[in-house]
Amino acid sequence: MPARFLTLADVTEVLNISMPQAYALVRSGELPAIQIGGRGVWRVEAAKLEEYIARMYDETRERTVRTQDEHAG
Repeated sequence: MPARFLTLADVTEVLNISMPQAYALVRSGELPAIQIGGRGVWRVEAAKLEEYIARMYDETRERTVRTQDEHAG
């Protein structure tokens, strides 16, 4: 069974980003996460990461179409 929760290190590997970028996504709420334990260790649900990736694809697609429309018109 795959892990339900990922560490921020896992997130950095999947998205190929730095740790500060991962923290920024979590702190801004753009990537939903929870803090666990007394030390407040961040965990991201695998399903939420997949939803974030899909949302980024949608936003990129919309931005690309909008840019193409602006250049065509």
